[in-house]
Amino acid sequence: MGSVPAWARVYVACVVLAAMACLVPLPTIRTPWWVVVLLAALYAGCEQIPRYRPDGRPAPLAMGTFFPVLLAGAFLLPPPAAALVPLPGALLAPVEQRPRGLRRVWRAAQLAVALWAASRVHWALGGRDAVVEPRFPYALVPAGAAVLVFCLVLTVLDGGILVLADRVPVGSAWRGLFLRSLAPVAVHGLAGLMMAVLLRSPFGPVAALLVLLPMYVSCWVFAHYHRERAAHQATIRALVQAVDIKDEYTRGHSERVGQASMMIARELGMDDERVEVLRFAGILHDVGKLGVPTRLLRKDGPLTPQERRIIELHPEYGHEMVRGIGFLGEARSAILHHHERLDGSGYPYGLMGRQIPEFARVVAVADAFDAMTSTRSYRRARAVTAALEELERCAGSQFDPQMVEALVRALGRHGWHPAVTADDPCGNVPPNPGDARTPAQAVAGRRSPEDSGAASRRAP
Repeated sequence: MGSVPAWARVYVACVVLAAMACLVPLPTIRTPWWVVVLLAALYAGCEQIPRYRPDGRPAPLAMGTFFPVLLAGAFLLPPPAAALVPLPGALLAPVEQRPRGLRRVWRAAQLAVALWAASRVHWALGGRDAVVEPRFPYALVPAGAAVLVFCLVLTVLDGGILVLADRVPVGSAWRGLFLRSLAPVAVHGLAGLMMAVLLRSPFGPVAALLVLLPMYVSCWVFAHYHRERAAHQATIRALVQAVDIKDEYTRGHSERVGQASMMIARELGMDDERVEVLRFAGILHDVGKLGVPTRLLRKDGPLTPQERRIIELHPEYGHEMVRGIGFLGEARSAILHHHERLDGSGYPYGLMGRQIPEFARVVAVADAFDAMTSTRSYRRARAVTAALEELERCAGSQFDPQMVEALVRALGRHGWHPAVTADDPCGNVPPNPGDARTPAQAVAGRRSPEDSGAASRRAP
């Protein structure tokens, strides 16, 4: 909705008119106004709590966290009064994206229409009597129908705005929207039903508010977690950008190694937390290059043995840099040991076989795979199939066969869709059957004294 098309504005205006029509009978109905005021105030307060996506970004206004308050209104109030409950909260809610005013109005109107429809269905099925004089499990029938209608109306309206404002194709705008939202809205509906019953019980409003307390606490905990996670992501991005600026030759390499490492980890059956940490390991594996003189990283021509030794210190530099970053966990060992080889000929410590940490063995394969399938100034990229054949040939001596097999299976299932390569803005990966470098040079990026020209100038 950044720059809102005219038809989208017309659509929003129509929904606003529908919401106003829902409110027209208000002066003629009998309703417990204290309940309207209480629920509206509760929802307005809840909307001020920050919400975050799993990636740490602020969640959009449409991600309703406190539907129990609204649905309690649908279960307790006549349809026009229920439609009134979300208006103050939606109109005062914090909004990140522009146009903020239009987004607030849209959300308020959408919720008003959805709640009017839910309350209408609930009352038509006799739900009001079932709440005032609780009769279970009968009370679940009208409440369930109201939740379904509420979710359906939100889905229909959301799909329309996606088509008109975000230009999503009609065939895919509504696909999956209803099913994705039904389960969380159903849970919120049960909490809303509990609130409604307690509000009408001898225990009164205080008991009803206790239903919200666990949800409020969990929301605060998740907000804190996602803020912390966003800070972690910002730390990673800053380090990666610093490496890319210093060694622009391999720009994008770190992100691709993180992507390939994550694919291997999932194929190995690692849990989500370890997969995330392994992605960090892949992204930061070359952070130690910040400690290597720029003139060596960008040198044209062969590296001298002394210069090679300096560059081979970058895993240790990297490990020192991230030692104090607690959330990296096992990633730190991968940063230190990703150039070790199973036969003991790697660096910095010449570890062999299982002495090499698991994360380091994963990142070593991902690093080598991206090195071969990325275009460099001294050679064109190899085809994915050729790169995998080379990895399989070196498995057991240079790479862990289990990690190589996992990458082969993952690519066979999902394919390889890498980020933009250093020299190809389109991200193409053209095959190069004529690449004549030795396997150790092609796979690990390790240059022998016989190398000459541009091929030998690159760091390991």
